[in-house]
Amino acid sequence: MTIERDGDTCISCGMPMRTPDEHAAADPSKPYCVHCGGEDGQLKSYPEVFAGFTGFLQRTQGMSEQAARDTAAQVLAKQPAWSSR
Repeated sequence: MTIERDGDTCISCGMPMRTPDEHAAADPSKPYCVHCGGEDGQLKSYPEVFAGFTGFLQRTQGMSEQAARDTAAQVLAKQPAWSSR
């Protein structure tokens, strides 16, 4: 499966990646961000990304757990890494 990149935007969560450190494993050739990639630079599983994004939304946006889960599901469904999921 080939995944098209949209500039320097994470194909998993949509995060803009402006510096190499924001890419998985600090590798600008990786099409996903440091939050969606593991230490080895590989894309984390959907459940791992979903849980991390849900927690991020709760912490930064003050969302309830259910609202954060619903938002995370909607956002991730639109991303190239998960569109065929």
